[in-house]
This record gives sequence, C-alpha cells and structure tokens, in this order.
Amino acid sequence: MLMQVPPYGFGDLTRKIFQRESSSHYETMEFVRKNAANFLSLANLVMGLSSVLCTLNGSRQCAAWLLLVGFMLDLADGAVARQLNACSALGAKLDDFADFTSFGLATSLLLHSNSLLDAMLVIVYVLAVFTRLCFYSSGIPFMYRGLPCPYASAILACASLLTGSHTIVLRAIAVIMVLFMIDQGFYPHDKVLESQLWKKVVFAGGVVMMFCSFSPLACLYHLVWSMSYILFPEALWSFKL
Repeated sequence: MLMQVPPYGFGDLTRKIFQRESSSHYETMEFVRKNAANFLSLANLVMGLSSVLCTLNGSRQCAAWLLLVGFMLDLADGAVARQLNACSALGAKLDDFADFTSFGLATSLLLHSNSLLDAMLVIVYVLAVFTRLCFYSSGIPFMYRGLPCPYASAILACASLLTGSHTIVLRAIAVIMVLFMIDQGFYPHDKVLESQLWKKVVFAGGVVMMFCSFSPLACLYHLVWSMSYILFPEALWSFKL
C-alpha cells in the first residue's frame, strides 16, 4: 500500500521560500565580498584600456585623466581586499595585470610620437614597469624595492596635463621615472586607507578633486601627492597604524 505524503501547509511553503531567498542573498553578498577588490582591479584595467584607446584617437588629456582614476583605484583595491579578508592568488595576478596595462602600456603611450627616440623610450618604459612588477620583491614586510609604477604613472599623467603634453618635459620625466623604478632603493608600503587619518583625508581629497573638478588644480594636487612619496617616503608615507 502506497503512503500518501501530506502536502506542505502554507506556512511550511512560505518558510522554505524565505530560507531559499535568504540563502541566495547570503551567497550573493559573499560573492560580492570575495570579489570587491577584484572589481576595483578590473575597473583599473578598464581605465588603462580606455586610456590606450583615447591616446590612439588623439585624446591625450582624456587618457591622462583616466590614468589618474586608475591610480586611485589601485590604492583602494589592496585595502579593500585586506579589510574584507578577501586576498587571493587570483586577485594578486589580476592586480599585477591591471597595473601593467594602466601604468605600463597606457602610461608609456603618453610618450608616443612619430619620433624613433620616443618609440624607443616607450619600449624602455614598458620594460621598466615589467621588470619592477615581476622581479622586484623586497622580501621586507611593508616595503617595496624600486618606485611603485602607479606613482610614476601619476607624475607622467599630471605632467602631460599641466604642460599640454610637452614632448621634452615628458621625455625627461619618463627617463627619471624609469631610473627610480629600476633603482634598488626601498619605498614604504603605501597603505593609505589603513594608516593615519591624515592619509585617508589625502585620499578622500584626491577622489573629491578628481570627480568634482577635472582642472589643473586637481592635477597639481596629485602631482604634489606623488612627488611627496618619492621625496619623503619614510618621513611621510611609512606604514603606521
């Protein structure tokens, strides 16, 4: 004799639907938590690719602004990953690929012209960024070896905007940035969003100036910020809680 299974009551059905929705919501939130930093790295990658397209279309000002946006995204993605406990090997690779695209390829194209000298400088700059990202591990906690390429990119982007892409100025700055990147000097880990309050204010000020005022003042702000990291790395930007 077959036993008949009583149908679910309305209360049981409602509870099962609620549990299913809660489980789906939790899975969605967990996915967002684990990949929030990756989304920022992808956004940085998109900024770099967009900057390349802008440069190829002759819109160098737009290309430089996109690099500064990528600079801000790069400073945020590591902090977000650590705060959400979502660091992963995939995230590290994605961050390096985004950095190489934005701060290597896209930045080097700001130097591009019909000159053979500039073409060679573009290749040297890209190789310097590649070397910096692949082989310059300091082995010391909270320290970089060689100037981090986002700061070199920010300085070049600001110089391009403030000088109207002046060829000689950009060449000189690019050579200096290459020397800093392949140098054996140490630079502190710039955990801007995880350190003193004033550093967080500097970051917030950069975001406000970028999105509220695409002006020479915003360029000057980021230029001073980046230069201070190069000139006073330990005095100003060493990692402190």
